Amino acid sequence: MATITEVLEKYRDHLNPGFAKLLDFMGFGVVEHRAAGCRVWDEDGQEYLDFLGGFGVFSLGHNPPEVAAAVREQLALMPMSTRLMLSRQQADLADLLAEITPGDLQHVFFCNSGAEAVEGALKLVRLWFHQRGEERPKFVSAKESFHGKTLGSLSVSGRDKYRLPFAPLLPEVAHVPFGDAEALAAAVDERTAAVVLEPVQGEAGAIVPPDGYLTAARAACDRVGAKLILDEVQTGFGRTGYLFAAERDGVAPDVMCLAKALGGGVMPLGAFIATPELWQPMVGEPLLHTSTWGGNPLACAAGLAAVRSILDQNLAARAADLGERLLRGLHELAAKHPTLIRSVRGRGLLIGVEFHSEDVGSLTIAKLAQKRLLIAFALNKPEVMRLEPPLIVTAEEIDWVLGALAEALDETAELVAMLTGED
Repeated sequence: MATITEVLEKYRDHLNPGFAKLLDFMGFGVVEHRAAGCRVWDEDGQEYLDFLGGFGVFSLGHNPPEVAAAVREQLALMPMSTRLMLSRQQADLADLLAEITPGDLQHVFFCNSGAEAVEGALKLVRLWFHQRGEERPKFVSAKESFHGKTLGSLSVSGRDKYRLPFAPLLPEVAHVPFGDAEALAAAVDERTAAVVLEPVQGEAGAIVPPDGYLTAARAACDRVGAKLILDEVQTGFGRTGYLFAAERDGVAPDVMCLAKALGGGVMPLGAFIATPELWQPMVGEPLLHTSTWGGNPLACAAGLAAVRSILDQNLAARAADLGERLLRGLHELAAKHPTLIRSVRGRGLLIGVEFHSEDVGSLTIAKLAQKRLLIAFALNKPEVMRLEPPLIVTAEEIDWVLGALAEALDETAELVAMLTGED
């Protein structure tokens, strides 16, 4: 077996040298080996508590037995589709998603990732207006949003660091401050095809909008006949204490994008689901948008088992209860360390701790890595440490994390005081 040094060298020579360096700097320059539940072990047998959860992928934990069993059973029958026959797995999963998603969402397209789901949603809206003979080239999204890194999804994402190196992107995309209903309404006009929003911003650092914001977004769309696309790739399937985050406001979108937890942490699986009205152009032209691997039998078997398990275990309610416990403890730590922590926020088990600086956040994360806690910063706001554990996490594990964080903050405070010469 290759040593850690050899694996790092292969990353540097053949994969992503910068990413390998970043992981090593954060204290995660080890090789993962196996995982179960909320625990991960490296090749040296060291055990880690996963409090990042694959950025929302591992809502059922690592290697959930019910999902793994469904995939093994399907693997023995038929791993991939001929694409010339009907798929029972696709049909059953689509039927279940139509049953549990809000409003009149009914028609599903399966893909492999959240970025692909957003791409498909953008195309579907464009297609709908095209077939009506309307010119609607504009999309409205939020600043600091994250919708993926393919060309279309990147166009509606809201951080210039990731957008500008690939310009020009899709034209006529307006980015407005998230949570500002007036700015959103002002940006939506008769040229707008759709508004694209996360109900809670994940990569921006668990930003929760004001009450009524999604309702106002729905109204802004309806005023000019635009469509509402909600990106629930990260917030869906119980993460925020609701099965879908939009349910808190009673808002139904025209298209919803799904992925991450949908595959049960075992298979890559994404989807977008739309209303019958919006899907109508695809009825006459069913091959306008396709995917070779999207919705394959293995992935859909995993998705079906995962969604049923999330429902059976009522993980949305669990996320709400345990999220309150975690937030309460984090607010207490923030009150103890006001010079380190600027704010704590989140909903359910999607929580961000914002430090006064990126350096302080990095020091704290490094301290937690030494305590074998898997945790990371928010992609669009690196001064925010994100806490996004599997929804099966226990109260005892949450209390352990709060204790480890208390120690890490004390250690960081001592180091900061030493470096700044303060008492």
